[in-house]
Amino acid sequence: MQAASILNPLRTLLFYCWLAGFTVFWCLLSFIVGIFLPLKARNYFVLVFYCYVAVWSARLICGVKWQLEGGENIPQDGRGYVLLSKHQSTWETFFLPTAIAPHVQVVKKELLYLPFFGWALNLIHPIFIDRNQKSNALKQVIQQGSERLQDGVHVLVFPEGTRIPPGQRKDFSKGAAMLASKAKAPVLAIAHNSGEFWPNDHWVKKPGTIRVVISPVIETSDLSTAEVNQWAEEWINATVERISQQKFSGRKVDANSSGKRF
Repeated sequence: MQAASILNPLRTLLFYCWLAGFTVFWCLLSFIVGIFLPLKARNYFVLVFYCYVAVWSARLICGVKWQLEGGENIPQDGRGYVLLSKHQSTWETFFLPTAIAPHVQVVKKELLYLPFFGWALNLIHPIFIDRNQKSNALKQVIQQGSERLQDGVHVLVFPEGTRIPPGQRKDFSKGAAMLASKAKAPVLAIAHNSGEFWPNDHWVKKPGTIRVVISPVIETSDLSTAEVNQWAEEWINATVERISQQKFSGRKVDANSSGKRF
């Protein structure tokens, strides 16, 4: 136990130093190469490869492994899917592009201004929103999301809107369900327990195996926004409860931000 308390911070520090250096290198290379690639190929080059490096580096250096359940549900038919995922940490933002590609995320506009990372992120045309302008943000998600789906690019949304600690929940926003309902796009829900090993409130990573579960495909042609949202929220919450060591405490989060992020 004492050895782990010493090694885990050292391993995490090594991981962050390596990832920071690789991020600068890969973002600069992405600017040179990515602008010449069509959007889907650019997504694989700029995002997917980078995320492969990130999750495998975390696995090899910090011991953060993963186990995937429901891999047979990953889309192979060329359609654009709406992906609704549990959000507990940064880890899933690295892992999901490696599992379901190509996809873009609905992200807060502040990320655009991050040196290197934000500039490279802009190359793959994510959906940047201002969370303080909720009405306008919803319009952006519907309009731009529909365009991505028509091009066969999946759209990833974290319906809780922020990282929620293990054992807690937040009511789902209906934006992703509305996008799926209006675009008649199929839906996949994604549950995981990443926050138990990649905590949001502390920079040190814990060795262990994150469990990720992908739902069966839900066709939305005959479903309302409320029905899609209710199904996704109930499925994700129930699945997270099944796979997590830390069970639901009964506490729901109301804040728009979860504070520190690592």
